[in-house]
Amino acid sequence: MNFVSPKIKPRLIAASMLLCILYFGFFISGVSADETNSNSSGVESVAVYHFHPSNGCRTCTTIGDYAEELVKKFYPTELEDKKIIFDHINFQDPKNADLVRQYGVTGSSLMIGVKDAAGLHTEENIKVWYKTGNKDEFMAYLKALLDKRLAGSFEE
Repeated sequence: MNFVSPKIKPRLIAASMLLCILYFGFFISGVSADETNSNSSGVESVAVYHFHPSNGCRTCTTIGDYAEELVKKFYPTELEDKKIIFDHINFQDPKNADLVRQYGVTGSSLMIGVKDAAGLHTEENIKVWYKTGNKDEFMAYLKALLDKRLAGSFEE
């Protein structure tokens, strides 16, 4: 007895062959789980730049100090491997003009740049300005944000 319609039979055969090719192709590709997960986010690096004027205000200085402390404390390996880059950049100094243009800096700011296969994604983080009065809150917020960026997530 033939339970499959003659019109459907070629489609079932093609679908079965495709599944077999995909199934066996995965196993003979030679890619291990460790290789596929080693940098699954696709993020090459995350830059955290504290842009400041020649004479910054207390809050601006605090943002830079807290951000630097956080990066050094929680990401020492990433700093060493250049997965995270941190720097204080005087946006008024002409030698920094290219970086200022690249990030679209217009004043004191904490900028985050994520470099991946699609290019450089820059963002100004304004929320840190409202968290300088509570260092623990500032640190928790910025750490959570950097963890997301390192994982390839652009959500807030």
